[in-house]
This record gives sequence, structure tokens and C-alpha cells, in this order.
Amino acid sequence: MHLVSWNVNGLRSALKKGFAGVITETAPDVVCLQEIKAMPEQVELSLDGYRAYWNPAERKGYSGTLILSRPEPLRVTHGLGIPAHDGEGRLITAEFDDFFLVNVYTPNAKRDLSRLDYRTREWDVDFLAYLKGLEAAKPVIFCGDLNVAHKEIDLANPKANVRNAGFTAEERAGFDALMAAGFIDTFREFTPEGGHYTWWSQRIGVREKNIGWRLDYFCVSASLRPRVRRSFIRPEVMGSDHCPVVMEFE
Repeated sequence: MHLVSWNVNGLRSALKKGFAGVITETAPDVVCLQEIKAMPEQVELSLDGYRAYWNPAERKGYSGTLILSRPEPLRVTHGLGIPAHDGEGRLITAEFDDFFLVNVYTPNAKRDLSRLDYRTREWDVDFLAYLKGLEAAKPVIFCGDLNVAHKEIDLANPKANVRNAGFTAEERAGFDALMAAGFIDTFREFTPEGGHYTWWSQRIGVREKNIGWRLDYFCVSASLRPRVRRSFIRPEVMGSDHCPVVMEFE
């Protein structure tokens, strides 16, 4: 299977910037999108062979996730099942024969860190518990914009960003907890060196100079690791301030 995850920073905007062409050209089996910022009725999305599973935010023009899948899942569910989290459309789970696929858009702590406690003490805790609950039934793949650069190697200027959203000790500890619980960051299984990022500020010249952050991930239960063939980033694909990340597995 060829899986793609992409924070499109507005699906309607991405469609105007060649999104459909990227998907048609690469023909992945499943596409997980974050920050779609749209309701289904607001988008003309015509991709032959794909079923669309939407979880838009209650607030228009904000957040939201979407799965496009060629194979039909056994079941699709929305959210964590916790009302305090689920109004922002941040999670969709598709169940397949031998794994769950979770598409997630983790809450941002905000520039002033006003949402840091919510993100780290509530969302991160409940998200991990949700994943482990799924894993009790079958292995899990989760992907999306996790809004954290895990290690210093995962952003261009770590020392200058120590207390900035996405690189606080609390957020990084949340990712540590995912790894300690047995999940594997698949990109790092294949690419140990730095300089590989998935998000760049929209300030002029930043992306060209590759001054970025790695915020987007494919992670798997340890039992699925032998089936992962590749996990990589596509920084050449434009259309959003994030680029797609890809995982291929048997």
C-alpha cells in the first residue's frame, strides 16, 4: 500500500494549486489530509476511484480532516469519542482487515502557548490512550500533522525555538510518550540525518533556504515495522506550507 499524509492548509486553496494533479499522478491507495478548512458541500472534489470520508470542524474555515481511500474500510469513525476534543474535526479512524489507520491533526499550542496545557495535559494523554485502545484489537498506523518537532534534528534552528510552540519540552515529551508506548517514527527508520522538513514559514525565502520543521509523521505499531518498505518526505510538492509525507508497506 502507498499511503500519503498532507496538511493542505485549506483544501479549496490546494485544489487551485494543483492538488488533484499530484494525487492523480502518484495514485496512492489512501490519502490522509489535515487542515482542510472546508465542509463537503463547499468543495468540488472529483478523484476517480476514491471514497471520501470527511470530519470537518464545527467552525467553518477551520481545522478538519479527510481520508480519501481506494480500498473500502471496514468501518470509519470520527474523533476520540470525547466531546471536549471532537468539535474541531481533528481525527478520523479507518479500520481495515489487519490494521487501523488514524488520520490526526494535533492541536497547536499557539504562539503565546495559551493552548499548551490543553494540548499536552489533555489531548496528548487522551490521544495516546485512544491509540493503545485500538492497538488492543489490531495494529495501528497513525499519520498527520502532530504539530511537534521531536528532536533537535527535526528543525533547522533548534536553539532559537526552545520555548516556541511545536518545540517546547512539554510537546516533545508527548511525542516521547508515543515512542515509549511502542510506536515507531517510520521516517527515522530510513533517514537518520537532519535537513529534512515538512513545514516552512511562508516568509519569503524560507522554504528555498530549507529553514523548516518536521511536523508531519507516519508512525506504526512495532508489529507493523517489518512490513514498512519506505517512509519519505516530498519537499518538492508545493500547494501548501506543508509538504506530503509518504509511507509504503506490504
